[in-house]
Amino acid sequence: MQTQRKSGLTMTTIAVVSAGLSEPSSTRLLADRLAEAAVASLTAPDATGLPGGTAKVLHVDLRPLAHEITDAMLTGFAAPALSAAMATVVEADAVVFVTPIFTAGVSGLAKSFLDVLDKDSLADMPVLLGATGGTARHSLAIEHALRPVFAYLRAAVVPTGVFAATDDWGSEGDSAALDGRIRRAGVDLAWAIRASRRTPQEADALPATVDFASLLGGLGH
Repeated sequence: MQTQRKSGLTMTTIAVVSAGLSEPSSTRLLADRLAEAAVASLTAPDATGLPGGTAKVLHVDLRPLAHEITDAMLTGFAAPALSAAMATVVEADAVVFVTPIFTAGVSGLAKSFLDVLDKDSLADMPVLLGATGGTARHSLAIEHALRPVFAYLRAAVVPTGVFAATDDWGSEGDSAALDGRIRRAGVDLAWAIRASRRTPQEADALPATVDFASLLGGLGH
């Protein structure tokens, strides 16, 4: 973990992964709000009045990495930008992971990114899950399509997942309900970070980045 003491306060790094396909994206908007809620909970004074820690948020948008993710699926090698994004995720203290839902399932881009990560790289990682969709009929997708993937990766997924349908961004009542779910999820992630048993990730645990010239050079042998 990158958690460290600075002037008596705890510095926490949160990687925010968004698999939104549009620009701008409601998926990215939800990811940002979930991260803000977690940071607010982490940095708030505790019950005794002592100041909270400090937090740094690092964004990983998967849309610009789509081609590199596909190439990594086919070749087993991560190009530099994808390798850097993967390192950001696995070296963080916690992850906010948000994906759009299509046909009641996780987007292919989100699942492919998880597929190229080493299967042990997220072990014990505190993770907050979120999802967006056009209709509330997709609201259970976090539980049946996304949470099992992170369970397989042995991540420490917080109990509250947040799904936001198109209507949740509209009327005042629906928006207020969404705000409440986001705040609760942020508190859950902050608690999981404080209770985390996550151990630091070693640099050699990350997949090696092989440049194209080296790959071509190997063809002559």
